[in-house]
Amino acid sequence: MNALGVFIGTVAVSVLCGCASTPVAVGPVGPNPVSFKTHSDNGQLEVYSALVGRSEGNNPAWFQHANYTLYDQKGKRVRQINNALGRYASRPATVSLPPGRYLVKTESSGYFRVKVPVAIVAGQTTRVHLDGQWHPTMASAARVVTLPGGSPVGWLAGAK
Repeated sequence: MNALGVFIGTVAVSVLCGCASTPVAVGPVGPNPVSFKTHSDNGQLEVYSALVGRSEGNNPAWFQHANYTLYDQKGKRVRQINNALGRYASRPATVSLPPGRYLVKTESSGYFRVKVPVAIVAGQTTRVHLDGQWHPTMASAARVVTLPGGSPVGWLAGAK
């Protein structure tokens, strides 16, 4: 019986460690297909990553979106994003980027780590929703990228 307990414990730890270290990957996210376009040469990226509690001294805790790392198509790190507009702001940072394909690695509600390929289009904003708070209309569900559990992440890149 003791050997069986050790075996089950070893299997459980292996499964949990594997889940924690392997990021979940999803389809490519792009801008809303019916959004307004600006005349900017760059596009914008907003990542609504998991909410993380912050605290400072005896002040009450506040929540901000988790920071993330942005990579180019070849896997080279482009930059680390401090994902807040200000010290106590709850809205994520808006990042201006040249058009192209990138990869976002961050935390998601319900998952430890996720990898999300994103398409940045000139004059448009790509929004990645990983905090579980975005609910697109049912009529547009076919054009939405989801996590394996079904949570919507964003608009499918290139959807019309």
